[in-house]
Order: sequence, then structure tokens, then C-alpha cells
Amino acid sequence: MTPPDALVLRVTVPAEGVLRVVAVELAAKVAEYVGDKPTDAAVVSAALESVAARVAPQGADAEIQFDFRDADGELLIEARCGSRTSEVRCPLPA
Repeated sequence: MTPPDALVLRVTVPAEGVLRVVAVELAAKVAEYVGDKPTDAAVVSAALESVAARVAPQGADAEIQFDFRDADGELLIEARCGSRTSEVRCPLPA
């Protein structure tokens, strides 16, 4: 088991384009890894897309860095793009 708030994974992908799908798929896998049971992938994917939309400028040639952490029974997803940061938490099944 990972210590609370320990970094589980960091990935950087282009803000626009097909490679962002990689981050969405990884988010679901990380949630499954840090939780005891599989997590609803649609909920985790929606959370990741939501946080990405808050930090990525439209149409910009930029990258988003995602950090995934196990934070007190939740998957914490932090997104960074340039000087913008945001985070979202997804509850993990007990």
C-alpha cells in the first residue's frame, strides 16, 4: 500500500490531440491500483477531463502534467499547464 499523499505516477501529454487519451486511460488504471476495487472509469475520466479543461488554454501548443496521488482514500489528480494548476479528487471504492 502506498503512503497517503504519495506520488503514484506523473505523466505529461500534449494539451490537444489524441495523446491526451493516454492520461485518461492511466487515470483509471491508477485509481484501480490505489483502490481496493476497480473504480468507475467514466467517473475518473470525467474528472481528469474537467481538471485538464481548467488549466489548458484552447488551441495552444502546450503540455499538461498530471500527478496522480493516493490521498486519504481518494485519487487526487493534479494538473499543471504553464502557470495554471488545478486538482480534483475522486473517491475510491471501499
